[in-house]
Amino acid sequence: MCIRDRRTSIDKMYSDRKERNFLETIELQVSLCGYDPCRDKRFFGSVILPHIIRPNLTICLIGDAAHLEEAKDIPSIDTMSIEEIAAFKVRKEIKIWAKNYQKIICTDTLARSIAKATRFALCKARRAPIPISHEKPLAKQIEEFRRCVKFRMTRTTCLAVAVGNLELTKEQARQNIVAALNFLVTLLKKGWSNLKTAHIKSTMGKAYNIYPYPYH
Repeated sequence: MCIRDRRTSIDKMYSDRKERNFLETIELQVSLCGYDPCRDKRFFGSVILPHIIRPNLTICLIGDAAHLEEAKDIPSIDTMSIEEIAAFKVRKEIKIWAKNYQKIICTDTLARSIAKATRFALCKARRAPIPISHEKPLAKQIEEFRRCVKFRMTRTTCLAVAVGNLELTKEQARQNIVAALNFLVTLLKKGWSNLKTAHIKSTMGKAYNIYPYPYH
């Protein structure tokens, strides 16, 4: 990818932004070619980008004693014990509670106990807890969740994923965009040949082309 050309589009996106009362996300919009969603194998992959994408991602930890103690130093997440989860009377209460969070994580050793305690209600609410271990510091794992982007091909050849926010510097945004695109092409059967177009846009802004770059 030509760094100069990507910077031109990023500069335009930042210069055209307006003051908002919320944090705008930077979205990468991609169109593929040479793919038939009905016949070709669908791909899925995730990558941790260099800089935080979603600083306001709402997370709840269902943890053991060690993780709950460690979480006291991380004010940006909520916590629950397995006993508190088991105290929910009906599935509807669990689903209503789960919708307050974009991600629910849990200590890996508690995964089965949580499934039994919630009667699989979290899975049905599309908030299945993501297991985490004690091998890495909890704060680092939380940061990785906020830097992670997932690519999944569904029934369409168009993809849209968040790759940053307008609190990032232009250089940080460029690094995230380049890292995301470089990872995406590793999932495609013919690499860059399967990438038709790529655009970036802020939540309330217009889209700017970054691939193929219009030189004329």
